[in-house]
Amino acid sequence: MTTRPELLGGVARQTRHAGQTRISVNLSHSKGNRIKSQLAEASAFLQNLLTTAEQLTNAQRWERILLRIFEKFIKPTLLNTSLPVPATG
Repeated sequence: MTTRPELLGGVARQTRHAGQTRISVNLSHSKGNRIKSQLAEASAFLQNLLTTAEQLTNAQRWERILLRIFEKFIKPTLLNTSLPVPATG
């Protein structure tokens, strides 16, 4: 888990080019490598969600996002298993 003070030590820059928007984060915190790894994981999750978003309803998109955010606090037996499996590839 990354705390807010750890993220405050970074500087972010948003750039736009060729129809793409990128956010670059420069971290000077001692735990920078761990924070970079967590940001990359979050980015990969959101990118995967974008690739499958056309197949999902708004409710299903939000359900996936909220499950991801709260997965450490929710017991697996309480989860709705009817979620469609995202396409990989």
